[in-house]
Amino acid sequence: MKVVQLKEDERLDYLLAENLRIIQSPSVFAFSLDAVLLAKFVYVPIQRGNLIDLCSGNGVIPLFLSARTKGTIVGVEIQERLFDMAVRSIEYNSLQDRLKMVHGDIKEMPKQLGYGKFDVVTCNPPYFTTPPEGTKNPNEHLAIARHEILCTLEDAIKASSDLAKQGGKVAFVHRPGRLLDIITLMRKYRLEPKRVQFVYPKKGKEANALLVEAIKDGSPDLKILPPLVVYEDNDEYTKEIREILYGE
Repeated sequence: MKVVQLKEDERLDYLLAENLRIIQSPSVFAFSLDAVLLAKFVYVPIQRGNLIDLCSGNGVIPLFLSARTKGTIVGVEIQERLFDMAVRSIEYNSLQDRLKMVHGDIKEMPKQLGYGKFDVVTCNPPYFTTPPEGTKNPNEHLAIARHEILCTLEDAIKASSDLAKQGGKVAFVHRPGRLLDIITLMRKYRLEPKRVQFVYPKKGKEANALLVEAIKDGSPDLKILPPLVVYEDNDEYTKEIREILYGE
């Protein structure tokens, strides 16, 4: 049995459908369903290709993507503690030959890793604009992950476009309230939205998440996919979500 060094309040969780393990910490970072949905939503080449995930946190999206493609995957994370968690999770799952983490600012990645190099770019960015100082989460790790403190939505979309090949895919998960901002910024940076899917907590409720995939220099032709509902009325996961999470 492999041994993993856990720090402070870290734990080792299962990514059930993928038969992988990931290091998490409630006080530093634990992935949400949004990250899982993005990793399942985005188009990926099965046999080969270069993929990059921005704002990677503890590496959950690269780990999920590793089960869908034999290509190489780079994750980028600016917070050193989260970067370290991701590196140890990759090593624990013996995926160092295909997965690599970069500790740095996504705004610097095109210059550092190369312009137009990647077939697929994914990003689960901070959702909320920077709050007034008195209302910001006192936990620095959580504040940076949730608020546009170190990168804005425009930063993330510009970096994604710069990194993507012509014809490459760029996929984001975000909040529905930012849909117009996302589409406007994507078009500003030569990304044409092609697929959109809204995620609903339950039938009859407002959507609370948005998945969008664009093509670099693509032609206009937007498809709105069927809605994805997370919970049944009895608060159990729907069949679609169980299949995504557990492979049922």
